[in-house]
Amino acid sequence: MYLVWTLLFLHVSAQHWTLFDEQSKPKREGRVRLVGDLPSSGRVEIYHDGQWGTVCDDGWDLAEAQVVCRQMGFPGAISVAPGGQYGEGSGPIWLDDMNCKGSESLLSECCFKGWGVTDCSHKEDAGVVCETGTNITGNRQFSVDNSLGLSDDLGLLFDSGDGCDFSINVRDLSEEAELTFCVHSMILMIYPELNITNESRNLTMDVSQMCHPHVSAFLRYLYTRQIGVSITSAQCLHQLAFIFEVKKLMEDVGRIFTSLIPEDNTFRTQVLMYEYGVRTGDLVLQENVLQYLSWNCEFLISSPVWSTISFHMMDALLQRSDLVVKDEALLLEALERWIQDKGDEISSEQQASLLNHIRFLLIPVDKLYEMQFSSSVLYQNHEKLYLNGLLRGFQFNALPFSKIRNKMDNMSNEYLPRIYTADGFNVFINDTTINYPYYHYNYGQNNRIQTFSTPAHPSALYKDQMVQWQAQVFLTVQECSNYGVSCDSFPVARLYGYGNQNSYANTIRFSNRLILTCKNQNNVFHVQDFKNDMAVIPTNSNMGLPNPCPDDYSLRFVVRPEYI
Repeated sequence: MYLVWTLLFLHVSAQHWTLFDEQSKPKREGRVRLVGDLPSSGRVEIYHDGQWGTVCDDGWDLAEAQVVCRQMGFPGAISVAPGGQYGEGSGPIWLDDMNCKGSESLLSECCFKGWGVTDCSHKEDAGVVCETGTNITGNRQFSVDNSLGLSDDLGLLFDSGDGCDFSINVRDLSEEAELTFCVHSMILMIYPELNITNESRNLTMDVSQMCHPHVSAFLRYLYTRQIGVSITSAQCLHQLAFIFEVKKLMEDVGRIFTSLIPEDNTFRTQVLMYEYGVRTGDLVLQENVLQYLSWNCEFLISSPVWSTISFHMMDALLQRSDLVVKDEALLLEALERWIQDKGDEISSEQQASLLNHIRFLLIPVDKLYEMQFSSSVLYQNHEKLYLNGLLRGFQFNALPFSKIRNKMDNMSNEYLPRIYTADGFNVFINDTTINYPYYHYNYGQNNRIQTFSTPAHPSALYKDQMVQWQAQVFLTVQECSNYGVSCDSFPVARLYGYGNQNSYANTIRFSNRLILTCKNQNNVFHVQDFKNDMAVIPTNSNMGLPNPCPDDYSLRFVVRPEYI
C-alpha cells in the first residue's frame, strides 16, 4: 500500500486546471421530498445511493430550509421543524451537521459530515415549512422524469463506439505505453474545462502506466455518471478525475479512500494521502486524513513519521481542537523536536507561526513554571514569544475567566481545549460485550460501570474543586431502565456528572468525548460527542471510518471542561 501511494504521488500531473462547476447531475440522486400531511411541509428526506433517508436536525436552520424549499419549487421557507416534529423516519440518516449558505440550488451541495456519517437517532429528524405563495397552486410545475434508462443507453454508446469522432490518447510519462480511445466529442463538451471545440479531434493525456487498465471505465463514467470503485482502482480513478477535472467523482472517490486510512499503523500511507490531496486540491481527502491523524496524535508524535511531515501539514494539525493528546505541554515538546529535526528547512518566521498555534493558556501550571528554565534552541530563538505565552498562561490559571475574557480576541481558540487525556480526566471501559445479570448492579461487580472524579477545570483555580462522574455502557433496554434513562439503540455509553457540577453551569461547560480504540493496534478509529450525557456507540454503517477491530476495542471516556 505504501509503495502504491509513493508511485501515485510521483505520477500526479503537475498541470493545474480550474475545477469546473458540474451542473449536470443525475436526476434522482440528491432529490428531496417532504413527508407530511401537506405538500409544503413535513419531514425532509433525501435520495442517495438507491434509497431515501432523513436529515439530522444538528445544525438545521433557516438557511438549510431555504435550500430545501427552493429545490422543491417553493418560493422559500417559513420555518424549520427540528426534533422529529413530523414523525420519525426509517432507514439511513443520510445528512448530519448541515451548514448551508442558503444560496445553494441543492441540499447535497451544502457542507455536511459525509453521507451516512451521523451520531443522531430518528428522534432528531429535521423538517421544514415552506412558503406556498399566493398563486403557487396554479403556476407550480411538476416534473416528468423518464431519464432512468438514459445512463445505460449512453454506456452502450461508449461500448459500441458507433459514431465516435474524437480520439483520446493516453500515454505513460515515459512514452513507453500508449492507449487510444474513440469517443464522442458531444459528450466531452459537457466538461467545459477540457476545452473541446467542434474543431478538436484528439486529446493526449499523460497517465501513469499502472492506471492504464482503469482508463476505459473512467471514460465510460463520463457518459453514464456511474462507475464501480474498488480499493485497487480507487487511487487511479482519483488521479484520472484530477487530470480530467471531474470534481464530483474526485470527491466521491476521496471518501472511499477513508476505508484505507486505518490500515497503516506506521502513518506513512496517511501522510502520503494528505500530500496527494493537497496537490490535487481534494479538500475531502485532506480533512479525512487530518481527522484521523488528529485522533491518533499521541501515537503519531512518537512515530518515526513525525519528523517527516511537511510544514503545511504541521500548520493544519496544530490549528485543530480534535487533537487527542495527553496535554498541551507534550504537544509543545513534540513541536520543538520536529523543528529541531527539520533544521534549516523551517525559517524563523515559520517557527514563530507554528508556536502561535500552541495554546499556552492550557499548559498545566507546574509545566509552565518549568518551561521558563528551558534550554531548548527554539526557546532561545523565540524567547519573547515564549515569555508572552508563559505570562498569559499564569494569568489564565490565577484569574477568573470573566476578568480576562474581555481582553481576548472573540475569534481566539487559545482557551478552548483539545481532547486532553492526562491522568485524572479520563477512564477506560474495556468490557463492551458481556451482559451481566441484574444483581451485579447491586454488588458493584459490573465492569461496564466506572466511577471517578475530576477537577472542575484544569486551571489552578479549580484544582481542588472536584466533580464526580459515572461512566457506563448499556447493552439492553433493561440496563437503561435500571438507571432511569431511555435508550434508542445499543450499545450506548453514558457519562454522567453529579454532586456540585451544576454550581459551575454559568462558568464551565463539559464537552465530553468518547474515544474508541483498538486494543491490540493502539489506534483510535472514532471519537464521539456526548449529547445529554449519552453517546451512541457507532457501527461501520454510520461511521466515517471503518471499525478495524469490531470485536476487540476499548472505550475511553474523556472529561473535557471548557470556559463559557
